[in-house]
Amino acid sequence: MRLRTLAVGLALLAGTAPASAQDAAASFPNRPVKIVVPFPAGGPTDINARIIGQKLSEAWGQGVVIENRPGANTGIGASQVAKSPADGYTLLAAMDTTLVMNPASGASMSYDPFKDFTPITITAKNTSLLTVRADDGPKSIKELIERGKASSRKLTYGAGITITRLAGLEFAKAAGIEVVLVPYKGSAEVVQGLLTGSVDFIVDGMAASLPLIQSGKLRALAKLNNRHLTALPDVQPLSVAAGLPQIPEMSSWIGLVAPAGTPPAIVDKIQREVTRIYSDPAVASQLERSGINPVTTTPAEFDKFFRGEAAHWTRVFKDSGVKFD
Repeated sequence: MRLRTLAVGLALLAGTAPASAQDAAASFPNRPVKIVVPFPAGGPTDINARIIGQKLSEAWGQGVVIENRPGANTGIGASQVAKSPADGYTLLAAMDTTLVMNPASGASMSYDPFKDFTPITITAKNTSLLTVRADDGPKSIKELIERGKASSRKLTYGAGITITRLAGLEFAKAAGIEVVLVPYKGSAEVVQGLLTGSVDFIVDGMAASLPLIQSGKLRALAKLNNRHLTALPDVQPLSVAAGLPQIPEMSSWIGLVAPAGTPPAIVDKIQREVTRIYSDPAVASQLERSGINPVTTTPAEFDKFFRGEAAHWTRVFKDSGVKFD
């Protein structure tokens, strides 16, 4: 009798579990949602998250809070989200640095990008720029290279995320000049370092520097890939501007992830809403004016993409021997 009662109880639990998950998804969200940005305010990841967050809040009738948690090469924010309840109420604005570059470069991590998160969607693919001061900086990449070769000191460059740090080294190697990396935590610090003369040039996403380029305080000498930039249509790819075809194309990307185990119905609901938001031409235009190329994917596409990128960049770091402190 006791065994029969237990069996009936288990059957009832099994029957109600899917319904409970469906109910949770149907009522999601019924309280504020938090998006953790692992960078200081003002950079492309922060801008992207705030635009999405505002539109999600309007659609859901619930607050969407952006929490900036920079540090440890995005590891502090990533670890926070990895340890959060898997209910869709805490999300991470993850970059290539978080999911790909940290494991590929052998960085010490307090999270596992392959086990701790559930991908939702890519939200942007960005173009980074090599930029100098307009008043005393070179007017072209070739002039920058000439200065590097003629100077008695090494040129300094500022960069925040791993891919832009790597891009600066790849450029210097191809150009035959010596440079010193000055690492920063985020784009706002990178741009400030250039404005104050702490570095000779920067390699960074364009969102933070675009207003200063347009106002004439900074000068963009090249972009890191051949993607068309509506705001800066005349800026050439770095390999073309430098006359060095061996310089590879590089681009960064941003995506939304949730803690591992988040119900698929909630993941799909968030993904569908972001896709709907991006279908609005006004939102796409707002992102593009900030130097952000809006992109969405399915969760499965995002998962396949970042795992493929991780395998690719692991090979790149292994073959190059590059190490970052």
